[in-house]
Amino acid sequence: MEDKFLSIKPEILSPAGDMERLTTAVNFGADAVYLAGRSFGMRTSPSNFTQDELVKAVNFAHKNNVKVYLTCNTLPINEEIDKLPDFIEHVKLAGVDAIIVADIGVMQIVKKYAPEMEIHISTQAGVVNYLTAQTLYDLGAKRVILARELTLDDIATIRAKTDKKLELEVFVHGSMCVSFSGRCLISSYLTGRDANRGDCAQPCRWKYNLVEENRKDQIFPIIEENGGTYLLNSRDLCMIEHISELIRAGASSFKIEGRAKSAYYVAVTTKAYKYARDLAINNKPFESWISEELGKISHREYSTGFFFGNEPGQVYSNGGYIRKYDVVAVCDGYKNGIIKVSQRNKFLKGDILDVLDPQNKPFNIKVEKILDEWGNEMESAPHAMQKLFIPAEKDIKPGAYLRKKRC
Repeated sequence: MEDKFLSIKPEILSPAGDMERLTTAVNFGADAVYLAGRSFGMRTSPSNFTQDELVKAVNFAHKNNVKVYLTCNTLPINEEIDKLPDFIEHVKLAGVDAIIVADIGVMQIVKKYAPEMEIHISTQAGVVNYLTAQTLYDLGAKRVILARELTLDDIATIRAKTDKKLELEVFVHGSMCVSFSGRCLISSYLTGRDANRGDCAQPCRWKYNLVEENRKDQIFPIIEENGGTYLLNSRDLCMIEHISELIRAGASSFKIEGRAKSAYYVAVTTKAYKYARDLAINNKPFESWISEELGKISHREYSTGFFFGNEPGQVYSNGGYIRKYDVVAVCDGYKNGIIKVSQRNKFLKGDILDVLDPQNKPFNIKVEKILDEWGNEMESAPHAMQKLFIPAEKDIKPGAYLRKKRC
C-alpha cells in the first residue's frame, strides 16, 4: 500500500559558513544552503560573507539549482535598527531566496524593503504551537523553523492545524543547546559574549566544580570524576534513522546545524541525509553505511533530541568530541588512473583509505604508490597541503575526501 506521506520530498538544508563550505554542500547534494552576511547573523565564528562574496555564492548555488537562505536572526538593539534597511537592500540585490528572521520588527522591515523575498521565522523565535505558527504565516512568513524542543506529535499537530502552504523546517543533526532554542545567558554572564547576538562562547561545554561561598579555596567535584564534570554538555542530535517519521510528521525541510563546522562535516552530513531522504521517499530500506558515515565526523554522543519525548541528556565525562577518522587528503582531479590530491594529514604507502565521493557511496582504496609533483616516489606524505599523485583504479571526483581510520 502506498504511503501518501512519503510522496513528500523535504529539502536537505546545509550550513555554509564560507564559500568552501557552500561549494561542498552543493557538490554533495544539498537542495538549499543557509549562510550569513557580516551583520545580524547568529554565528560570528565562521567568516561569513561580504556583499561580493554573497553575490558569488548565490550565483554559484543558483547555477546548480540550489537555494540560498540568509540569516538575519539576531535580536537587534536600538542602535542597529537604522542599519537594517541598507542591509536588507544589499541582501535583495544579491538575489538570495529567503531571509531568516527572529524579530517581528525585522520581519516588517524585510516586508517593506524586500517585499518579494520569502521570510523564514528562525528557531530563535521559539515557535512551539500551531497558533503562533499560523499567526506568523498570516503576517507574511513562508516558513517557520520550529523550536528544537518539540516532539514528532507536536510537529504533526502544528502541521494539521496550520495552512498547508506554510512550510515547517526542523533541525535533524548537530549540536544541541543546553537552553531553550539558543536563548542561553550563561555566555553573556561569564564572558560578556552574547549568545543571542551570535557570539556564544559555549560555556555549556566547559567542566565545572562546586565551590561553597565561604570556602572559595576549596573545590568540590560535583560527581565522582577527576577534574569535575561537564554537567551542561548536551549530546548531539542525529535523526538519520528516523527520516520516515519526520516526513510523516509534516516536515518540509531537514536542517543540518553547523555553520561553524568544517567543509568535511558539511560533505558527510549532506550526503548522508540526502541518501536517507531519497531511500525513505522511494520506500526502500535504510542502508547501514549511512549511519556509519555520521560516525566518521567529529561528534559528541548522539541522541534523538526531543523528537520522541526524551531529552537529549548530557555527556558528563568530557567536553570533547569523538574522533574516529582523519581526513588525509582532498581530491583535486583524476586522469588516466591517477588522482591528484592536496594533503591534509599524514598517510603512508600501503594505507587503506576510505573515500567519500560526491557521486558514489563510500569505498576504499589502497595506497600502492605516492608520487610528488616531480614524479618521485614517497614512502609517506607528511607535509600539509602538498600536491601528490596516487594511482587509483576507480574514477574519484574532485572534492572527494580521503580518510584514514585512527588506530
